[in-house]
Amino acid sequence: MIAAALALLAASAALPTSLPVDAATLARLPVANATLTAHGKKHACTGVWLADLAAAAGLPAGEALRGPALTTIIVAEAADGYRVAFSLAELDPKLGNRSVLVASACDGKALPQADGPLRLVVPGEIRAARSVRQLRALRVVSLP
Repeated sequence: MIAAALALLAASAALPTSLPVDAATLARLPVANATLTAHGKKHACTGVWLADLAAAAGLPAGEALRGPALTTIIVAEAADGYRVAFSLAELDPKLGNRSVLVASACDGKALPQADGPLRLVVPGEIRAARSVRQLRALRVVSLP
């Protein structure tokens, strides 16, 4: 029992505390596209999948996403302090399969200052409340 608890502690300590959102990191990932629907308008956006960014940062995915890792969340923070959360399980293609795009452009143009330089796009949600504008950080939190 103690060995299992120590192994759990070691595994959770190895997780990154944030995901990089710098241009160089994003440029190394596959380009993805999604449609943002906000305020009754549709926009074709380009960026990278949040799940790909999480996997590239070393977060567990696929068959490795089990046990304590299922309590890991990613908290997206905007410049104005607005925050939303996504569970790692909901993002994983083999579990929740929720697509979330870290977008750097919409409608063929870089995002305007009021929305960018990055924003989240969460296709399929009724409201765009988790499509965070002016994304500044992606924090990784492991719940106890």
